[in-house]
Order: sequence, then C-alpha cells, then structure tokens
Amino acid sequence: MGFNIGIQVLPFNIYSIRMKKNLVTIFSLFVIIFISVAATFNYPKFLWTETTHDFGEIKCKQPVSYEFEFTNKGQGFLVISNVEASCGCTVTEYTKNPVPPNGKGKVKATYDAINLGVFNKSITVTANVEGGPEYLYIKGTVKE
Repeated sequence: MGFNIGIQVLPFNIYSIRMKKNLVTIFSLFVIIFISVAATFNYPKFLWTETTHDFGEIKCKQPVSYEFEFTNKGQGFLVISNVEASCGCTVTEYTKNPVPPNGKGKVKATYDAINLGVFNKSITVTANVEGGPEYLYIKGTVKE
C-alpha cells in the first residue's frame, strides 16, 4: 500500500539553474568588493627624517646617542614590536605606544665607543608595516 505524492525531481530543473547563477553572481560581487577594499587599504608606513647617521670622529669610552625620528604616513596605527641592534655595543630605545596616522615617533641608538677605529652598525626595526623590517644605520670613527 503506497501512495504517490506527485513530486518529480529532475536533475536539472529551471530553479536549480537559476539558483546557481544567482550564487555565482553574488560570489563574484563579494570577490570584487574584497579586492577593491584590499587594494585601497593602506598599512602604516614609516617616513624617516634619515636612516643613516654619521657621528664623525668620537672619543673613546664616551658613549654617543642619536634619535632617528619618523612620521607615520599610513592610514593605520603604527606599532613597533621590536628594535634590535647588530651588536651589544649599541643600546636602543623606541616609541612603545601606537603611533596614529601623521603622528611622530623615534628610535634612539646609543653607541658605546669602547673599541678604536671605524664602526658601522645596523638597527633593525620590526613593526606592523608592509614590506618587513626597516633598517637604520650609525657609523663613525672612534679616536683616542
């Protein structure tokens, strides 16, 4: 004893084709919107007053310091996560608070002039900017 409810399922009926077209159209619109938004998003961006400082001739056993200044020229808050000198003879300090767009910050490098002669040191600044870490340089000559 069975009964037929009168529903026939077709593998390709007009409704499923129309639904697939609608889903493809909606998905395409989302992709276009996402690409447009991603292309216009501007990461935080360093604009340094200078990236290399030459101390010239300095006296032995007299530490010297220089503050590298920057402006955030991006649209988001710039956050420095780490600043690392290339050797233990250089100590760094930096702006720890998030820097708003068009805000200013600094990275200070203090070189301990113990060894005589020419020096060239790098400072790696890691932040939430596009393109990876930024590099700053100090150089000079330690004399008696």
